[in-house]
This record gives sequence, C-alpha cells and structure tokens, in this order.
Amino acid sequence: MSLAVLCPGQGAQKIGMASPWTDRSQAARDVFQRCSDALDLDLHALCEEGPAEKLTRTDVCQPAILAVSAASLAALEEDGALNREDVGAALGLSLGEYTALYVAGVLSLEDAVKLVRLRGIAMQDASESPKSGLTSLIGIDRDGAQAICDEARDDGVCVVANLNCPGQVVISGDLDALTRAESIAEERKLARAVRLDVAGAFHSPLMEPARERLEAAIAETEFHDARFPVLSNATAEASTDKSVLRGNLVRQLTSPVLFEASLRGALESGVDRFRELSPGRVLAGFMRKIDRKIAVETSDGGQRS
Repeated sequence: MSLAVLCPGQGAQKIGMASPWTDRSQAARDVFQRCSDALDLDLHALCEEGPAEKLTRTDVCQPAILAVSAASLAALEEDGALNREDVGAALGLSLGEYTALYVAGVLSLEDAVKLVRLRGIAMQDASESPKSGLTSLIGIDRDGAQAICDEARDDGVCVVANLNCPGQVVISGDLDALTRAESIAEERKLARAVRLDVAGAFHSPLMEPARERLEAAIAETEFHDARFPVLSNATAEASTDKSVLRGNLVRQLTSPVLFEASLRGALESGVDRFRELSPGRVLAGFMRKIDRKIAVETSDGGQRS
C-alpha cells in the first residue's frame, strides 16, 4: 500500500488548533518554537488565543496553519503513527503545497514558514485594490462556472480559481464581477453561490503583484530535490525535481488550483490511502466526493473511507 500526505489550506484555521499536538508532544512544541523564532511571532499564542479576527487574516493564518500541520506531522512521527519512509507522495491545497514541500524535504521548516508568511502579506496587500474575493459555486462543473465567469466579467476580473472536487468550483475576481456572477448562478438556478470569507481574489490575475514579490523570495530560497513526488496545484503533475517544484510555486498564485486533478493523479500513481494533517478534515471530504472507497485518515479525529 502507498501513502500520500494531504496538507490543508487557508480556511481550516480555528482557535485552539495547536494544543491537541503541543499539549502531548515535545516534537510538536519544538516545531512551534522554530516557526515562531523564524518569524519573530508567537504563532502558538495566536493559534490558541486569537483573537479570531487576527487569526483569520491572510498574513497570520497561512503561517499558523503550516505550523499546525508540521506540528501534527512531528507528533505523529514521535508516536510512531506515521513514518515518512512509507510516504509515496504529498500534496497540499494552495498554501498547503508549501507544507507538502516541507514534508518531502524540499524546504526547511524555517524557509517554508518564512515564505508562507511573505505570501500571506503579499496576498493581503494585493487584495486591497481593487477590492476582490472568492465565491464557491456548488453543483456545477468547470465549463459551467467558466461560462458564468465569461458573462459576468465585463471590464473586470472573474476567473475559475479552485477545482477542489466534483460539484464544487471556486471563482475569483473583483467584487462587482463576483456579484454579477452570483446573480447569474442563483437567478438561473445554475449553482448555489457562497461568498467566501477571504481577503481577496486568490489564484487570479489580481494576484500578479503578490506573485512578483514571492518570486523574488523563492529565487533566494534553497530548494532540494524531493524525497518523494509532490503534486503541484498549478499543473496537477508530480515531480521530485527542485527546479520544477520551485517554478510551480511561482505559477501557483495566479493559476487555478487543480486539486481534484491532483487527487486523481495520486490515485492513478498507485496511492491507495491518505493521511490528512491538521487542522481540519476538509481534504478528506473532497476525496469522498471523488471515491468513497479510498481510506483517508484524518489527524483531527477518525478515518473517512
């Protein structure tokens, strides 16, 4: 049996998400200390005490989620519940791709959390003008969502941003275009539209200023070839080549997240079981919509299969 590690993305954060690991594991506490020292920011206090409005900020929740994911991995390894020698692939949702690169030995923990912190700051800044956001369209496929975007765009930006699982497509754009898209979807009963609580139009051309800032930092960061394949959000393809993985991170900010295709690619490669790191169980839910027979063990309680 081949195991893939799944790494959560933004939106999985919640107050108290660190303590299940740091209360029982010295290795998890060490991870938080290293991440906090790298950023000169007390991530553990933010995870445990918030306030919620600060923890949900893009520039805070992204490094906080990476730290929790890495801490859960460290605790599982300390307990003997997970051995990286058994891992055949890793993939993560949006910011989770950075966690996946850490799991696969491509990035050090310190470099990963520094890049994610900069990524969050750059994305937050890029979201200020024009005001923008994300909307989840439920019950529609990519072609249907694309048609809605094309009609709603006008002179603005409205694009497909996330393809997470069958029947769920996230679109991204400026607020005027998103409002038009939501009206089209709801009034014609094409999909249920849910505006997401995020800072801006992630994975769209509006993130180009953030991409440029992040590209410069990525170019200065040391990358290693991966111990096992990492699947990219931008291409849904697996690679161990550090140059390919570096380039995929640069593309990721302005490209659609092809997470459903990445999960299917992992299955086609021979992976037959998955372990989702903390926080949350969102990625296990995506897999259920792709293939209910595949076992996904979650770190926040139980197993879905």
